[in-house]
Amino acid sequence: MIQFWNKRIKLGILTENPEHDEAFKLIQKEIKERVKKKFAGSLAIRMVDSGSCNACEAECNALSNPYYDLERLGIYFVASPRHADVMLLSGLMTFNMTPHVFDAYRQMPEPKWIITLGECPAMKSPFENSFAINAPAEDHLPITHHIPGCPPEPKEIIEGLLAFLRKI
Repeated sequence: MIQFWNKRIKLGILTENPEHDEAFKLIQKEIKERVKKKFAGSLAIRMVDSGSCNACEAECNALSNPYYDLERLGIYFVASPRHADVMLLSGLMTFNMTPHVFDAYRQMPEPKWIITLGECPAMKSPFENSFAINAPAEDHLPITHHIPGCPPEPKEIIEGLLAFLRKI
């Protein structure tokens, strides 16, 4: 047991990456400032899955954990499109989900933006285009920003949100 504690004290904490954490803190600070300036401190996002494998949703769930803590930056996921500023669209735009995506978009108040998440809405995924797929989403909706990746990691999603905030 003493050998374990000696090794532990000598090596320190191995799971932390101070350089990564400092760069991430700068990104978080800029997001918080831009959300405060452009959305009065509260940016509401409605996530719409238009036929995905749920990998993008799993990565978005990680945005709520204590490390990323998106709500601390003023960004919230909301349950109703009527409360949303931004639609975060994932998935292939399947034939069955397309009317529901349009319905959610129509219910959002102006001004409204759409961010596509992952490769599926941009039709860069390995799926064949068929009668059941209406991708790419940009053919049907005014896409403001695209966050690439299959699935994008939480840090990539946050960087994509920052790029969106810089763009508008």
